[in-house]
Amino acid sequence: MNENSIEKSIEKKINGPQNKKLRGILHIILAAFSFSLMTLFLKLAGDLPTMQKVFFRNAVALILAVSILLKSEEKFKIKRQSYVGILCRCLFGTAGVIANFWAIDRLGLADSNMLNKMSPFFAMIMSIFILKEKPNAFEWFTVILAFIGVVFIVKPGLGLASLPALVGLFSGFCAGTAYAFLRSVTSKGERGTIVVMCFSLFSTLVSLPFLIFDYHPMSLKQWIFMILAGFGAMGGQMNITAAYTYAPAKEISVYDYVQVVFAAIWGIFIFSEIPDILSIIGYVIIIGAGVIRWRYTLLKESDQKANQKAEQEAK
Repeated sequence: MNENSIEKSIEKKINGPQNKKLRGILHIILAAFSFSLMTLFLKLAGDLPTMQKVFFRNAVALILAVSILLKSEEKFKIKRQSYVGILCRCLFGTAGVIANFWAIDRLGLADSNMLNKMSPFFAMIMSIFILKEKPNAFEWFTVILAFIGVVFIVKPGLGLASLPALVGLFSGFCAGTAYAFLRSVTSKGERGTIVVMCFSLFSTLVSLPFLIFDYHPMSLKQWIFMILAGFGAMGGQMNITAAYTYAPAKEISVYDYVQVVFAAIWGIFIFSEIPDILSIIGYVIIIGAGVIRWRYTLLKESDQKANQKAEQEAK
């Protein structure tokens, strides 16, 4: 075997489907770790207005997206058919970030992260109206199962004490709806970086007036934590984008739930937040519903491929 053949063989193994999937899993775990650091640093930043935190988090992402687009051929060109979808993604995405940051300051890190991770189930529901995709009976079962898990975390009946949990759940709804609109515009050929830039710009402009009229001076420590939160968000965005270039969402999205594990670790060791038994039961149910849905999707696709192959052989 000559040198070129050896190099091609090695390249084929490195870029094989199994290795690409492993790379995708690694990137999505790194994204989960980065986003968990973002929530950790936001909480460590202390008693700052939510909109001030939103501004600094999105300003960093905006700078990154603009720098990437400046190097591209199309620059800031947006497809005409994407306008409405991008606007809706910006509206729901911004509302979701605001609600999530507000909840992070008032809930345990694990609880706030878990409620935000309801977004895939809300995305499936909202896809009925946005993408005209109708879930089947089994997919509805996983949604109902996930909401049962939410009940254990929100603990209805505690009155006003459950308000932060409901806001955290609302952040998951907004994020899920935003993802459905994101999928709608990217499936029509819009660039992901354009959507990130528009969302970051929109969120920055929305939070800017609050920053101007209600700016709270920050200590050096708070400045450091806010900058680190921005880098955490940037690392999360970069890794989540890389993850889905190596493997489709249906194969690796379940690994995103590891963010809750990281958040629980930070909560326990840094803030002495010990989740109660009801919250732990809720985590298990929601993550279980996510794993079941992920496994079902893979099996469904495998059956469809087998049927298509059988039909082609029959011909």
